[in-house]
Amino acid sequence: MAEALKNMYDKEFLRQFGDKVHAIYKIFDVEKFIQTTIDDTWDELKLMVRMNRITETLRLYLPQKYEYAIDILFAIDESCVGFPYLFFPNFVAMYGQGNENWELSMVALERFTVRSSSEFAVRTFIMLDPKRMMSQMLEWSGSSNEHVRRLSSEGCRPRLPWGVALTAFKNDPTAVIRVLDKLKQDPSVYVRKSVANNLNDISKDNPLVVVEIVRRLKGVNSYTDWILRHGCRTLIRKAHPEIMKLFGYGESIDRPVTSSAFLSVNPPELKIGESCELKYNLAIRKGEPMHIRIEYGIDFVKARGKKSRKLFLLSDKTVSGGQCITGIRVHRWVELTTRKHYPGEHRIAILINGSEVAVTVMNLKL
Repeated sequence: MAEALKNMYDKEFLRQFGDKVHAIYKIFDVEKFIQTTIDDTWDELKLMVRMNRITETLRLYLPQKYEYAIDILFAIDESCVGFPYLFFPNFVAMYGQGNENWELSMVALERFTVRSSSEFAVRTFIMLDPKRMMSQMLEWSGSSNEHVRRLSSEGCRPRLPWGVALTAFKNDPTAVIRVLDKLKQDPSVYVRKSVANNLNDISKDNPLVVVEIVRRLKGVNSYTDWILRHGCRTLIRKAHPEIMKLFGYGESIDRPVTSSAFLSVNPPELKIGESCELKYNLAIRKGEPMHIRIEYGIDFVKARGKKSRKLFLLSDKTVSGGQCITGIRVHRWVELTTRKHYPGEHRIAILINGSEVAVTVMNLKL
């Protein structure tokens, strides 16, 4: 099993970082910084809690005047690159919220995001003063640096993983869309992925808003088309009728796609940790070519006996009328960090554009 990400924050890391601070700020006590950070509770702390602990301890041993502390971080940030240094922008979020520090905090967030990421830290400022901060995000969307442009999108995602949800933008994403509009033709794939992920977040709470965006922008630019397609992935998985038509699945959702369909599972009974083989045979109806999305879905048994469906993509392509599609997929029933298996009967279905066309069952045992 891979080592927990939180373990990147160990004594060796803190000592290397502390030595960098000490080289600039001679009264910084590296050993006390480490001892205060890593106490008896350290092993139980999760990743983001550890990051907060480092930030809080750093505050104790840096100058108490915010701008002096930031000057020290500015002096060493070129050598502090990557995910572990998220506590740089976190320091800004925790201690630079005051109006008297706002401008310096914006400079710091922009600077730190280039070498790590300020996507979590900016959310504190959005919640504090959404109008002022979203004006800053609009300004950053025009930056010549792709990391800063990405920050303008990633930081205001309504449902950013690991980040506090921005409930106001889940209810009304208008301010977010203004930022995304500035980035809809961005030449950087790094930025476009963020814009697409933001759009996907919006689609979960405001699907009709996203439908209108697709209607307005689809076909205008190849970069934009990529963003729209990737940003609508949740709506496509849910077979949203308007989105399916806008992305060329229309002919395949007006009436049944298949004239016949068959699905089998072998073995029909197995233990957790083993694998099964899914075989499917799909006879596409005769007529014009059509764009279809083929998935298999498993209704996983949960801890209390309820079931929850997970979809797995098999194919997304244009097929000829009358074509016969066959395939085999091996599914492994191994335990994952994101999914725990429970014994019981599991329903398995083949879906085309969100509609079930064939079903079977298998029994999972301990």
